[in-house]
Amino acid sequence: QVQVVESGGGLVQPGGSLRLSCAASGFTFSNYQMSWYRQAPGKERELVATINSGLITTYADTMKGRFIISRDNAKNTLYLQMNSLKPEDTAVYLCNAYLWVGRSRSYWGQGTQVTVSS
Repeated sequence: QVQVVESGGGLVQPGGSLRLSCAASGFTFSNYQMSWYRQAPGKERELVATINSGLITTYADTMKGRFIISRDNAKNTLYLQMNSLKPEDTAVYLCNAYLWVGRSRSYWGQGTQVTVSS
């Protein structure tokens, strides 16, 4: 049974930091490209950052230099370190696992709420 569970969200002041985690099970985590997305109220879901099975990372331009994506394959866990948070970073943050081998496989978590406010 596949499970993808995000945690670590909460309320933080502007300029603060949070570390999100995504615990995965039920599939071979190390083979999957892992990504963080976010969705703010009334807005489309947007890609935040991706880390592939070879540990290559990519970021959306607005997150470069502030967010760091990483993974621990021994723990089947994905992380997102978020620094210098801004009110516009307020959103539900979702974890995605993706693999294409003959057919695509994509798994989503339920998300964790991040609110940046004073």
